[in-house]
Amino acid sequence: EYNALYKTMPNQPYLDHVKTKVDGLAFIGLSLTRHSEHGYPDSITHQEAFDLNDVIDRDYSNLMSTNDDGWLVGGGEKGPPHSYKLKSKDSAHVEIMRIGNYCPEWGGITQEDIVKVMQSGKILIPQMEVVPTAVVANGDLPPELEIRFDMDPFIPDLANFMNQPAPPLPVNWSIRFVHNQLFRHFQFASRFCPGPFHSTIVRKADFRSNEHKHKYFSNCDEVVQKWRDEGPKPLNTKWNVDGTVMKNPPQHNSGVWLFLDRNNITHHFAPNFLPPYDTPEKRSIIMSILSEIWDQDELVWKPVSSLESSEKEKFTATAAQGEIFGDAFQCCGAFS
Repeated sequence: EYNALYKTMPNQPYLDHVKTKVDGLAFIGLSLTRHSEHGYPDSITHQEAFDLNDVIDRDYSNLMSTNDDGWLVGGGEKGPPHSYKLKSKDSAHVEIMRIGNYCPEWGGITQEDIVKVMQSGKILIPQMEVVPTAVVANGDLPPELEIRFDMDPFIPDLANFMNQPAPPLPVNWSIRFVHNQLFRHFQFASRFCPGPFHSTIVRKADFRSNEHKHKYFSNCDEVVQKWRDEGPKPLNTKWNVDGTVMKNPPQHNSGVWLFLDRNNITHHFAPNFLPPYDTPEKRSIIMSILSEIWDQDELVWKPVSSLESSEKEKFTATAAQGEIFGDAFQCCGAFS
């Protein structure tokens, strides 16, 4: 039954589902697309920090079948005769804010309004240095496989945030930093974020056996740990929207992107809130923005410092595990 799987309808946590007339795919996020000899030849590169081929099973040694569009990352799909999936370019991305559509009468917001705000400096965009924290199977049956980019620790230690010398910032803090500002500034019906920050690897992943599933996630665990050991890295260091290399890239160029959909990127917004992030002034700004968390179940802001223990468990469980439905869930990648 639909209600048995989802607590409410509609399933997506739109800001106002009544005024959301038509769903859409536009969003602000990170691009992890990367050209690969194993994928579609027209795939472009927007980052070289992480080779996502390391966490896919292109030769299907552990998976039995996947969705018709096959691997969405690692260069995408070449199509026949190299693979008998739909030919498609790499569309690896992390959504930070789903816009949906550019039609206010449908519940969206115009592209012009989005671009104007993003280029105005009203949204502070730090140098986006990130690292994958886990590879998971979500709650779908068969599940989607996802690379997670959770903030770790998920609940920041605000009590010691302003200490000098400054303690390390949480891993992937910049994603929630941008997310919270976007959600604070933009108020339109179709706004939401589709679950924890992640990049979908493949849909409808059906493993050959439990042993093969364990082998796949064990390999992912090793790769994620290697990435974690190397630490967060900038993504876009030198690329234009079309994948061409910039002539004179700035020192800090790893910003956020505006997507019409996962295959079509229209704008890049470079960082305007630059490192270092250990000064009292910048720590104060970061702390004020990370001190709240958006509760997508109740559609309200909650101060991190006042969360009840049960609420902290809800948020941290979501970060560490995702939604759990039966034995479909798997997760690898340790949290500190």
